[in-house]
Amino acid sequence: MEDKRNIQIIEWEHLDKKKFYVFGVCMTMMIRVSVYPFTLIRTRLQVQKGKSLYNGTFDAFVKILRTEGAPGFYRGFLVNTFTLFSGQCYVTTYELTRRYVSNYTSSNTVKSLVAGGSASLVAQSITVPIDIISQHLMMQRKGESMGRFRIQVDGKQSVVCGQTKTIIVEIFKADGMRGFYRGYVASLLTYIPNSAVWWPFYHFYAEQLSRLSPNDCPHLLLQAISGPLAAATASTLTNPMDVIRARVQVEGKNSIINTFKQLMAEEGPLGLTKGLSARIISATPSTIVIVVGYETLKKLSLRPELVDSRHW
Repeated sequence: MEDKRNIQIIEWEHLDKKKFYVFGVCMTMMIRVSVYPFTLIRTRLQVQKGKSLYNGTFDAFVKILRTEGAPGFYRGFLVNTFTLFSGQCYVTTYELTRRYVSNYTSSNTVKSLVAGGSASLVAQSITVPIDIISQHLMMQRKGESMGRFRIQVDGKQSVVCGQTKTIIVEIFKADGMRGFYRGYVASLLTYIPNSAVWWPFYHFYAEQLSRLSPNDCPHLLLQAISGPLAAATASTLTNPMDVIRARVQVEGKNSIINTFKQLMAEEGPLGLTKGLSARIISATPSTIVIVVGYETLKKLSLRPELVDSRHW
């Protein structure tokens, strides 16, 4: 019987790259559609003052559904889909960095830590301008706005394109090109640690569960459990900076430190936990899909000569 204590990892050199990218885009789009409503809820909870609009994740879900309908959960979604490109850059950087670091160490934790942080740095450089536009669109509630800009679209314009164009123009008028990278440092301080922490914890939980589970327990099941555990851990550790990042980008603030001081003065330490439950709720199903999907994706993308190998 196969020893389950060592979970085999499919590395970059084992993959058929064309299959990998085609399957990867499809999988990422499915994930985005499923978790975007909770991304919107998380952002609104983080930006609102105290509990001025919503009392929590469930309350926000009910109120948005009641006042804005199902489309309200997908404000800014089409703009956000442009981050699909950054997602492919992320996985490519992750896999290539893992391969490079493997020349210097065999430690899976070290490889995951360095690769996860590097991948996030590359992805955020592409994602931040798209995120800023989509976040401002998320803030547009029926008849009003929670952010800096209130959109009034001409009746002749399409709702999506008209609102997006208006937001881009307003950001440029207010801040110039710098406005599209507002909060870039805060984003790096959020997502690089999040990514750098997630991958090592994912492998750590998978290895620990494999030691505790029966030998015939499927690897994929262990990985599906490990992913959400790692996501909850990473989300809890990085949520304070995520709250600050959202406020810097949506409210147009210039200082991370001043934003932190203002948040602490207005809402105290609990302010740093805003949106955490929505973040974990969105991370749990999406992480299961990512882990199961990503591992399945890599298996489907194996080079032909490796498809029948019992090693996988």
